[in-house]
Parts: sequence; structure tokens; C-alpha cells
Amino acid sequence: MNFDQLDQEIAARIESYREVCVHLSDRLWDLAETAYAEYESAELQIRELERHGFRITRDVAGIPTAFVAEAGDGGPVIGFLGEYDALPHLSQIANSASRQPAVDAGSGHGCGHNLLGGATLMSAFAIKDWLHASGRPGRVRYYGCPAEEGGAGKTFMTRAGAFADLDTALTWHPASVLAIDAMTTLATLHARFTFNGVAAHAAAAPHLGRSALDAVTLMNVAANYLREHMPSDARLHYALHDTGGTAPNVVQARAEVVYQLRAPELSTIHSLLERLRKIADGAAMMTDTTVVCRVEKAMSNMKPNKVLSGLMYERMLAIGPTPFDIVDHEFAARMHAAISPAEAKDSLSIFGAHRLVGVLHDGVLPAESMPSLLPASTDVGDVSWVVPTARCLGACFALGTPFHSWQLVAQGKSSIAHKGMLHIAKVMAATAAALYASPLLLEQAKAELREQSADEAYFCPIPDDVLPPVAREGRTQRGSMRGSFPIQYARVDA
Repeated sequence: MNFDQLDQEIAARIESYREVCVHLSDRLWDLAETAYAEYESAELQIRELERHGFRITRDVAGIPTAFVAEAGDGGPVIGFLGEYDALPHLSQIANSASRQPAVDAGSGHGCGHNLLGGATLMSAFAIKDWLHASGRPGRVRYYGCPAEEGGAGKTFMTRAGAFADLDTALTWHPASVLAIDAMTTLATLHARFTFNGVAAHAAAAPHLGRSALDAVTLMNVAANYLREHMPSDARLHYALHDTGGTAPNVVQARAEVVYQLRAPELSTIHSLLERLRKIADGAAMMTDTTVVCRVEKAMSNMKPNKVLSGLMYERMLAIGPTPFDIVDHEFAARMHAAISPAEAKDSLSIFGAHRLVGVLHDGVLPAESMPSLLPASTDVGDVSWVVPTARCLGACFALGTPFHSWQLVAQGKSSIAHKGMLHIAKVMAATAAALYASPLLLEQAKAELREQSADEAYFCPIPDDVLPPVAREGRTQRGSMRGSFPIQYARVDA
């Protein structure tokens, strides 16, 4: 198989979907729906997928905004992971180099997930057409994955077995550089500690009160001492969710604190969680209150696959840098001027690219220059434990644009963003086509994952009794929780 010729064929098919997917990406940017509320964003993609002959499975893992679209028959099953959730309080007028919210306190695509969905859709469309034209057996899937931004959507989907029969999963993330992402990530877990005490008049009968807020305060003091005795690469964050009310003359009978743990390994996360539980028990004993700990969501660390990453990097080098022009450079210069040098350097340093100069990335980062660890968390990590997974980065923004910033939102509908999205779609689709054409590569990727899992099999870090947030009320604004699975998936044991 001449892979260079295959790249050209796939690239031509991607180009044929340029107008459709640019429009779709821009519409996702307009909608800017946040985690587990991506109803219109999901429907927009489903309608387009159905129009192109994909079979749709809705309500995956009991999440109304999660779906799977499949085309083709027999052969290997390759999936593209799409995302489309936005971030709160990042509304911004497009293409503006100054902070100008389009809607006060509105949401915005501060991580470029509108582009992420657009490129993976293009890849799925192109591979469907290529499989049909070539007569090759094989199925292509597009996974509509909600709530990546702190919602652990793919973790719930993994627990439900949605990825268990895949041969390979491919995805990407918009960035300001073009690179292969073979980095591992931080595992993370959110645990809610709810303290219950006894209300009383704070002046007339304080001796009858048992303060839940005191318990939370004591827990936070002890948690701060814990930080000194954690592994240096672990992190502990917290947020007060319920302080017991606003009246200081009432002893607070209920208070809640949520902790987020991060570490490169899940085993470290669980060890630290047990220490937090002991701290909570101690705080409850000191205040004569009770405490309940509940894990709400979690994400596993990423397991990079060298076979897949190597193949994707080869295709990226063969296709070459993103073809930006002088107009793109002029726009990038205006946006680059709106980013402080410290922000730009910090944004690039996580990819080992802090020495890059200019306003746009016109090359391909050398694979060997990338760090081994990305200091962030993603629910793609859970997918990578059950199926060989590869991820890359696309140059869609001015060099050094920080994630989760208004500057990134402002560039989400620009020519730079569109070209970066189109370019990375070619890389992903060319990688998938090479895998269909060379079953041996698929087997090598699977063998690598089996070897990685030999000492530690996957178990979902979210307990079985914890449902996605949208499922807790039993119904949603779009109807009942059906949880049906027309496509039969194998269950991944937790």
C-alpha cells in the first residue's frame, strides 16, 4: 500500500466536506452549551450524520447528549472521539483582540471543542466514503462525547461499555501547535464531603449546637497539612459548596466541601482519598457531627500507544505543516499582542515548545521534544485503558494562546481555526485509512495495550452507583432516560 497516495486520496475527501463542517463548527461555537446541557449541539451533529447515512444510537450511558454514529459493515471498528461542550463565563465576540463578552456571564468555547467536533466529523465522513469506494470491510464510528470539561462524560461511557468493541480510538485537541500528543495525563477524582450537625441559637444555646461548618473548616486545615506529605506530582484542590447558610446567629447544621485530587497514577489518587476520608472522620469526631463521602466523578490517566502515535506522527509529517497565509499571520499577530509573554510561554511550555518564536506555528513539533506528562486531566484517559488510543494537537490559534481564555474563544471561528481543523482531520483520517489497510498495525497496537494492562487491569474510578448528573433526577428537559443500546456493547467490568 502506497500510504502517500492514500494520504492524498483521503485529503481530497476531507476537502469535499470543508463547507459543511466549517459551518457546523461555527454553529457549535454559537451554541456554546456547557457540560451535560449540549442538547442542540448533539442534535446538530446527529442530523448531519443521519444525512450522510450513519446509524445513530442515542442516550449512551444514560446521557441524553451522548451518542454513537456508525457506518459500514464487518472488518475492523475504528472510532473518532468528538467533543462539543463549552466553558461557563467565557462568552466573547469572535475575532476581537480585546475582551468583549457577547453575553454577560455567558459561556464560550474556551478549549476549542467546537473545532474538535468538526474535525472528527470530517474524518468520519471521509473514512465512510473511502471504505465504500474501496470496497474494504470495516466500520467507522463517531462518538458524540459530552461533558469533557470536568464532567467525565467518557468515563461514564467507558463504564457502560460503549468503547469495549472498538479496535482503535483516534482523537485530537485544538492548540496553538501542530504535534503528536503521546503524553500521559493526570488522573483525577472529585469527592464530596457532607457534614451534618445540629442547629441551635448561637447566643442563647450554643452548647446545644453541633457546627457542620466548623467540621469543614477543621477538615480544610488538616487537608492543608496533608499537602506537605503528598507525592510532589500530586495536587489537591477544594471548593466550598455549602457553608450552612448566611445567618451567623444560627449554628450551621449542614456544610459541604468538594475536593479534587490529581496524580499521574490512579493508585495514588485512591491512596490520597483514603487519607482524606480519615481527615474527614477526625473533623467529624472533633465537632460531634457526622460525615458522608461520595465520589462524584473521576478520570483515569492517559495510556499513550506508541504504535498508533508513531503511525499518526508519520502521517502528520507526510501531510506537512498547516498551510497558513499572510492574512492568517496578520490576524494571529493582533491576537498574539493580546496575550502576555508570561501567558504565552506558560501555554507553550506544557508542550515543551516555549522556545518557539513568531505568531503562528508553521511546522510540526518533533515527537522527541514533547514532555512525557501533560499536567492536566481528560476523560480520554479512560478510553485509552480499554482500547488503543492516539491523540494529536492541531495548530488552530495564535502561538501561545492559553486554554480556557477569552483569547482562545475569540479565535474559534477564524480562518486559522478552520484551517487547523481541516488539516488535523486529514491527519486523523489518513491514520485510520492506514490502519484499515494494514491489519498488522492494529494487532500491534492491541498487543501493546495488553502488555500495558498486564499488571493493572482497568476498573472504572467512578463507583457503579454514581450516575451522570443528568440522570440523577430520572428525567431531563428532553424526556425520559431511556438508556437504550441498539448497538450491542460488551460490558467493561468495574
